[in-house]
Amino acid sequence: MLPYQTLEEAALVLGRNLTLAEKLWYNYSADKSDFLLYGHNIFFLCLVFSLAPLPYAFIELSKFEYMAKFKVQTKINISFSGMFKCYKAVMKKFIVVVGPLQIISFPTVKWVGIHTSLPLPSFWEISSQLVVYFLIEDYTNYWLHRLLHSKWGYEKIHYMHHEYSAPFGFAAPYAHWAEILILGIPTFLGPLMIPCHIITLCLWTILRHVEAIQTHSGYEFPWSPTRFIPFYVGAEYHDYHHYVGGQSQSNFASVFTYCDRIYGTDRGYRHHKQALNKLKGM
Repeated sequence: MLPYQTLEEAALVLGRNLTLAEKLWYNYSADKSDFLLYGHNIFFLCLVFSLAPLPYAFIELSKFEYMAKFKVQTKINISFSGMFKCYKAVMKKFIVVVGPLQIISFPTVKWVGIHTSLPLPSFWEISSQLVVYFLIEDYTNYWLHRLLHSKWGYEKIHYMHHEYSAPFGFAAPYAHWAEILILGIPTFLGPLMIPCHIITLCLWTILRHVEAIQTHSGYEFPWSPTRFIPFYVGAEYHDYHHYVGGQSQSNFASVFTYCDRIYGTDRGYRHHKQALNKLKGM
């Protein structure tokens, strides 16, 4: 809850007029508790998960011939009932696992300094923090993902995420409850190390899940703006990890490919690509 009774008081404390964004934020958040504002995270998570995969689902179910050539695994089709079953399973995990985690993590969020107050962060502050969060998440996720591909980790936990050998958007967060907790660590580590405004935290939640849905979409579009991001994973790259399945010791990266290249865990994928290119050249 903001410590100002009026917009004028907020402007007086800041020593300047409020920007339009700050006025909108004040009008929305002034009478809401920090706990309620932090709870927006789970709302955005459910909203993004419900909406972001829909374009990919429409393409998959409509079976447009033109769009089919961008599908990575062309021989596997996902039905509407299969998608909806996955959607229900993930939403249940969000409610049972992620929701309570949001509640119990609130004191930690307040303690590290994630805040709701004015002034709002600048565009460059938000952008730089998001970049750092992606880098922290990617590196930490890489090693935890490799750990989940150990014999015990895969058989007890990670097997569930690999039930879909040809991933699709709704399957991005489909996982064992323990994996949701384990791989939630990299997601929250960045904001815990570098505290931000609650708006930045919500943007981070949205972008991270949109990215995960895109890399699990099963479609690699040449016009995707993510193709201009250096070392970006993309759908084709991550699809190979699911295609190989439980035996996969390749393509562990979640966002950027540099860890796989540095630690040599993209060799299988590179050999696979070379073999496919040879076949195409015949």
